[in-house]
Amino acid sequence: MVLGNNPVLTGFHPDPCILRVGNDYYIATSTFQWFPGVEIYHSTDLINWEVLPSPLSRVSQLDMRGNPNSGGVWAPCLSYCDGTYYLIYTNVKNFHGIFKDTHNYLVTATNINGPWSEPIYLNSSGFDPSLFHDDDGRKYLVNMRWDHRMEKNDFSGILLQEYSEKEKRLVGPVYEIFKGTEVGATEAPHIYKKNGYYYLMVAEGGTMYNHGVLLARSKNLLGPYEADTPLLTVRDDKESYLQRTGHGSLVETPEGDLYVAYLCGRPTGDKKRCILGRETCIAKVKWVDGWLRLAESKTTTPPLTYSVNLPQNDKKRDTGVDFFKGVLPYKYKTLRIPFEEFGSFTKDEGYLRLYGYEAPTSWNKQALVARRLQHFNAEATIKMTFSPKTFQQMAGLNVIYDTYNFFYLYMSIDECGDNVLRIIVRDSFNFYNPVGYVSIGKNSTAWLRVRIKEDLTLQFYYSLNGVDFFEIGGVLDCSNLTDEAYCDINHEGHTGTFIGMACTDLTGGTGTENGRAYADFEFFEYKVLDK
Repeated sequence: MVLGNNPVLTGFHPDPCILRVGNDYYIATSTFQWFPGVEIYHSTDLINWEVLPSPLSRVSQLDMRGNPNSGGVWAPCLSYCDGTYYLIYTNVKNFHGIFKDTHNYLVTATNINGPWSEPIYLNSSGFDPSLFHDDDGRKYLVNMRWDHRMEKNDFSGILLQEYSEKEKRLVGPVYEIFKGTEVGATEAPHIYKKNGYYYLMVAEGGTMYNHGVLLARSKNLLGPYEADTPLLTVRDDKESYLQRTGHGSLVETPEGDLYVAYLCGRPTGDKKRCILGRETCIAKVKWVDGWLRLAESKTTTPPLTYSVNLPQNDKKRDTGVDFFKGVLPYKYKTLRIPFEEFGSFTKDEGYLRLYGYEAPTSWNKQALVARRLQHFNAEATIKMTFSPKTFQQMAGLNVIYDTYNFFYLYMSIDECGDNVLRIIVRDSFNFYNPVGYVSIGKNSTAWLRVRIKEDLTLQFYYSLNGVDFFEIGGVLDCSNLTDEAYCDINHEGHTGTFIGMACTDLTGGTGTENGRAYADFEFFEYKVLDK
């Protein structure tokens, strides 16, 4: 017996859907506005996880240009039947105010690494869709329904409709199988079948601090479903290290051990905010009198560890330094659009090259390549070469939650022709520059660094030789890089912090003789720091 530690996927990994195929385990998580869409991890021991290629790697599968922050891919469902993997996902085009445009699709593959098919459109009645494969061979889509009418419950119930494999579309009537719970915000439905019962696992209470996982059951697929008490929640346990726990899915080992994968948030700092976003955890569960209960906790609060009786594999160690030799590692993401639309690799020097496009506030075409912040105390360093021709061209290091909240340390040029370093901070609707600028003369190569601390502060540094680093901008409050910062206004977020390499050209490539500006990045280094 081996103990696993929670979270199993640190940093922004929300809405986990867990699946076993043979002796292989997979977890699919939401990616929201980050491209390519849906992150899939693989394990054989439920403890050590390795990232796989993202399945939604083509614009024909996932077109997010113009999507709002925290739009895009919500709550994917990964399932398997008769040699085929099925991936259901939502592309959220709009969710502010009373309306939501939530378009649900299906792609398939015979290999988890792809290639994945072109999408089949399913419906747009709500989000968090999943596919249930009944033992008679029929398949059913379930999703929550959104009600825009202001006098109604906006989370208005769980819908079910049959999916025809032959016709590649939903067929037959739409059934409302579950009204929801008194806690409200009932979503994330998954159906399982055992001992003559259909079990409906749902999330309730919203994805903040009232979140939870609940089971309901029925002898009939169409209901009515009898709801149990919560399986997993910490809404009444403010002292738990893991907060915001909810949105679960179930997996069973060949030996019959049961586990639920669920999301959590880990608040930190004086403001108790989750800078790492929502993360993925695992808890062992067991059947008690026909209902699921946490197997290693006497309450609904999930433990920090879980026991596993599976052969263990050594975890592949990440050196922390990525040199760009023609391949972009799977852990890197871009905003809304594919890397190939703005980036390439230089053949001789071995650099990642980004061509400057729109502003860091754009919802359309930004040149940004980033990876998740996965630790409370961390440091990231890049080496960049850049030759701006106008102040409208800039490139550097961007620490970003979304286009409303980011910290951008960049190189540009002043009126005297000297290269300069500046910082732009966006905090909700406010912009500020904490340093003015620092001239670096004719130097076109610079090392840029950021340190982020558990107290929700960050600090930038720069170097012109890679050895001597100088502070720039002072200690900055970065508590705005969290879901909790502005969840009560119209740019509500559901993501987490990323650190990335960026290039911006506000001339559109027409303001200088040489056309669009580009920056070359030799490496990206990520280090975990002591407190």
